[in-house]
Amino acid sequence: MKYRILAVLALAFIAIQFIRSNRSVPVVDAAQDLCTTLRAPSEVRTLLRAACYDCHSYQTHYPWYGQVAPISWWLDHHVKEAREHINFSVFGSMPPHEQTEALEACSEVVLDGEMPLRSYTWIHAEARLTAEQRRSLAAWFSDQARTGGAVGRAQESNK
Repeated sequence: MKYRILAVLALAFIAIQFIRSNRSVPVVDAAQDLCTTLRAPSEVRTLLRAACYDCHSYQTHYPWYGQVAPISWWLDHHVKEAREHINFSVFGSMPPHEQTEALEACSEVVLDGEMPLRSYTWIHAEARLTAEQRRSLAAWFSDQARTGGAVGRAQESNK
């Protein structure tokens, strides 16, 4: 009886590997990326790519175990939810008031230590931000929100 249960569980595990999520990425204009739109300095780009972009952009790099169900389902759901909050790949196409709100929210969650998620930093050591990195990144987000982000840059270049 015990072997029968194990065999059924093993077959079920194998069967669920054939249920794949859609990980296709739409074609996006690279000029709309947050780092490009806001002309992020290299230090900020480095922090964003290490701590944020895997979930909050179309530049997700899935680890090997991200191909194994049911972990793959959990990761896909997590990334989908993160992109719904903010997707840095399409930041420049957001309306100005949404950009400002998103930048303010980013500053708050980074400074409060809510992002990046602990479940992410357990496995991705490069995403663990020091207190100084948190303050620096949060300050940059706040500055961008205060100066109008991409809209402010466009107005400056039109002067």
